[in-house]
Amino acid sequence: MADKKNIIIKKVKKGGHGGHHGGAWKIAYADFVTAMMAFFLLMWLLNNVSEEKKEQLSIYFKEFSVIDGLPPSMSMGAGGQSASDPQLTPLIMEGTTGMFAEGKSQEEILKEAMAKMIEERLKEYKEELIIDTFDNGVRIQMLYGEGNPFFDSASSQLTGDARNVLKVIADTVRDLPNQIAVEGHTDAVPLGGPQSRYTNWELSTDRASSARVILQEFGVEPKRMVRVAGYAATQPLIRENPEDPRNRRVSILLFNDPTRSPVDVNSTSGQNGQLSVNPLMNGTSGPAVPQGAPTLPSRN
Repeated sequence: MADKKNIIIKKVKKGGHGGHHGGAWKIAYADFVTAMMAFFLLMWLLNNVSEEKKEQLSIYFKEFSVIDGLPPSMSMGAGGQSASDPQLTPLIMEGTTGMFAEGKSQEEILKEAMAKMIEERLKEYKEELIIDTFDNGVRIQMLYGEGNPFFDSASSQLTGDARNVLKVIADTVRDLPNQIAVEGHTDAVPLGGPQSRYTNWELSTDRASSARVILQEFGVEPKRMVRVAGYAATQPLIRENPEDPRNRRVSILLFNDPTRSPVDVNSTSGQNGQLSVNPLMNGTSGPAVPQGAPTLPSRN
């Protein structure tokens, strides 16, 4: 039995669970920290992007197709034109980066966008255009001017200048959600004789309706029109001189909140942050005119 060998059994004790599973937890933890850092970086970036950019990004991810490419709402503008055409891009979408972060209201943002639109595309008419705000919206007022009259004397027929202005306004507001009202006003000079059946009431209403037709002709949807009205001479812009021809005007009102019923805003004219591009209008109660400022000859 000399060849018999002793069998030795050796037991190996594993200590510490393999060094906490061999350090795999460190990789998982590093992945978690990296993901959290990426998440907070994304939140920071989103907080510094304008609402318009966020909306465009949302549309992109909702409508993008690998086959068709960009969504039609992003690749094509009005009338089949490329949305990159600056003349067709609504100006409310431009130059507003950071405005929400600055705490500006929708009325202020829309007002500044409209002012930019006038300065860039309607500079030759800025003497006849006024922008002011009211509770829940913005108003663009087209005043009568000798140099660029928007309508003929005692007529509801709008001129070529009026069509030019209304086309730019339509291009600017066409893709916005705002409800719209159009209002007409005259000065206090009576129209016709005492027995006339066509008065300043009919004239102001017809002018407002003519402006509505042109806005719709240039793509503004009729369902967005909530009011077309004429006020004759009851709401003068130049209160101390009701016969001033600048009281003859057409106003386009944009309402920010569609859930609130549009109300008559003329009683608060000029009291809510008027932004005027007309040097004669200084933004005081019922836009004041400097002493000695020239007035135009009166016709309705």
